[in-house]
Amino acid sequence: MDRVKAKKHLGQHFLKDEATAARIADTLRHRGYNDVLEIGPGMGVLTKYLLQQPSTVSVIEIDTESVAYLKSHYPDLDGRILEADFLRFDINKLFDGRPFAVIGNFPYNISSQIVFRTLEYRARIPEFAGMFQKEVAERICEKKGSKTYGILSVLVQAFYEAEYLFTVDESVFSPPPKVKSGVLRLTRKENFTLPCSEKLFFNIVKTAFGQRRKTLRNSLKSLNLTDNLREDTIFDLRPEQLSYEQFIALTQKIEADGV
Repeated sequence: MDRVKAKKHLGQHFLKDEATAARIADTLRHRGYNDVLEIGPGMGVLTKYLLQQPSTVSVIEIDTESVAYLKSHYPDLDGRILEADFLRFDINKLFDGRPFAVIGNFPYNISSQIVFRTLEYRARIPEFAGMFQKEVAERICEKKGSKTYGILSVLVQAFYEAEYLFTVDESVFSPPPKVKSGVLRLTRKENFTLPCSEKLFFNIVKTAFGQRRKTLRNSLKSLNLTDNLREDTIFDLRPEQLSYEQFIALTQKIEADGV
């Protein structure tokens, strides 16, 4: 098998530029882990450069044709090719509970879901790097006050340092996507636990941005806040005006109010 045919239903756009692949592989800092999991390696152009790195590389791929290609072209991956869906795979089965990094040229249609799943297993994932649709990568790294600042921005930045690294042109893919791509790196914060209920924090962020044009006083009505709490001036703000630190402080206030 010389090539894998890109499948539209899997959102496949195979990276073909060697320099870009090498640059993405070099984004990993290899701190605090020895294992790297690449999601959706396709024909392995990024895998090739990851295998030159000091960590042990495993890959997870849902496409059976790509799995067959990888097995025939990358014997160094022997025993470390998982034919599975990352979004459904039991991550607790990976690497005997050891920490690991996540990297990949992520399918645009599930890239946000990959980030949410990474957040779910953040205790195991000290570093995350990869390529997204440019607008999504920018949104994840955006600061408060921007129209693109949203749920992903707040939740990611509460636990990780987010860096937008570089932009990638459409021409380096086969088939080329209709939009530019962006590469980012997430480095888990040293103290990545919250001083409040994480469940409540996630709920407040998602509820607030669910009606982002409204002030928090109106968008958080479903939480049945007390009149005394609702008088706090923070509730005069819209969600995009709050940093992740302010969302944490807001969660603490609401938690103390007994919600």
